[in-house]
Amino acid sequence: MVDAAIREAVVSARVGRLATVSGPGQPHVVPVCFALLEEVVYTAVDHKPKTTFRLRRITNIEATGSACLLVDGYDEDWSNLWWVRLDGRGRVVRDRAEIGRAIGALVVKYAQYRQRPPAGPVLALDITRWTAWSAR
Repeated sequence: MVDAAIREAVVSARVGRLATVSGPGQPHVVPVCFALLEEVVYTAVDHKPKTTFRLRRITNIEATGSACLLVDGYDEDWSNLWWVRLDGRGRVVRDRAEIGRAIGALVVKYAQYRQRPPAGPVLALDITRWTAWSAR
C-alpha cells in the first residue's frame, strides 16, 4: 500500500513522463496527460497534432509491455523537490468498459478534454511498483 501523500501527489500532478522501450531496447519518453484509478494509470492519444494515432509509445508497449510513468515536482527551492516513479506492465486497452472509465477519468481531470475527449487508443499501466523520493 502506497502512502496517501505520495498517491495524492501523483493524482494531482498535471503531467507525467511515460517511458517505454522498443523490442530492440531503444528507450522512448514522452510527456502525457494521465489519470490514476486504483493501481492503473491511463493515458490516451488525444486530438493534439500528430502525424498518426500509431505512435511509438503504442508500438513499444505492444512489443515489450514495459513501461513506467515519472511524475515530479520542481521548485527553485530545492528543498521542495520530489518525484514518484510508477513501474509496471503497459498495455493497449481493448475492453470498451475500461476505455469508458479511462476516458471518463481523463475528462474529469482535464478541462481541455470536456469539449473534445480523447478519441485515439487508450494505454494502461498496471502498476507493480511505486518508487518515491522527496527532498523533505
